[in-house]
Amino acid sequence: MNPSATSASDPSTASRVGHLVPASLVLALAAVVAWLSYTQEPASAFLFPRLIGTVMLALALWNFIRAAMGVSKVGQGIAVTTWLNIIPGIALMAVFVFFAAKYFGFYVASTAAFFLLYSGYDPAPHTALSSWVKRVVITAAFMGVIYALFTLLLKVQTPRGMFL
Repeated sequence: MNPSATSASDPSTASRVGHLVPASLVLALAAVVAWLSYTQEPASAFLFPRLIGTVMLALALWNFIRAAMGVSKVGQGIAVTTWLNIIPGIALMAVFVFFAAKYFGFYVASTAAFFLLYSGYDPAPHTALSSWVKRVVITAAFMGVIYALFTLLLKVQTPRGMFL
C-alpha cells in the first residue's frame, strides 16, 4: 500500500473534511447575512447589521481558508453525532428567522425560540418544577438583555409582528 495515498479512513483527510464542511456552511451563512444587510432599505436602519455582517464575513472567510489549507489543527471537526444533536436547534432557528420573527414579532419569537432551545438542550430534568422556573427566569433575563441592547442601546429596528 502506498503510504502517501490518502483515503476516507485517513485521519488527516477526515479531519480536513470535518473542518471544511462547517467552515463552508458558516461562510455561506455569513455571505447571505452580509448580502442581505447591504441590500435592504432604509440604509440607516441597517448600519449595525452591516457592521456585524461584514465582520462575520471576514472571519468566516478567514476560517474557510484555514480549513481549506488544512491549518485547522484543533479537534477532529464536527462529527456526525454532533450534527444529529444540533440539527433540531438549527431547524428551530430557521423557522424563527424566516417565519416567526415576521409573524409574531422579534421579541415574542425570540423568547419562544430561546425558551424552546434552552429547554431542549438543558440537561436538567424536565419533571422538576425548579428546572422549569430556572428556564423561565433565565429566558426572561436573556430577553431583558437583548431588549436593552437592541432597543435601548443600539436603537436597532426589529421586525414587528402580531404581538410586538
